Amino acid sequence: MTGTLTDNVARSRFEMLLEGGTAFIDYRRSGNTLYLDHAEVPAALGGHGVGTRMVRAALELLRERGERAVPVCSFIQAFVRRHPEFAESGSP
Repeated sequence: MTGTLTDNVARSRFEMLLEGGTAFIDYRRSGNTLYLDHAEVPAALGGHGVGTRMVRAALELLRERGERAVPVCSFIQAFVRRHPEFAESGSP
């Protein structure tokens, strides 16, 4: 099960197209800050680490772009708590 994260700017969400569906993170942008509002993984793919891979990829992308992430979604907040390297929520 592979998938590359893309930023679908038109829909304001990060997407990971996978066999079995599309996982995504909805966001709102305010300048250089993205509020990560909701993460969703298709039910058939749940429990396989898709959400974790997707959140990690999104935070790494934001860090590379020099943008800041504010995790609003409880799943993303929990990920950041478990991974201290993202404690600054993707801040450069």
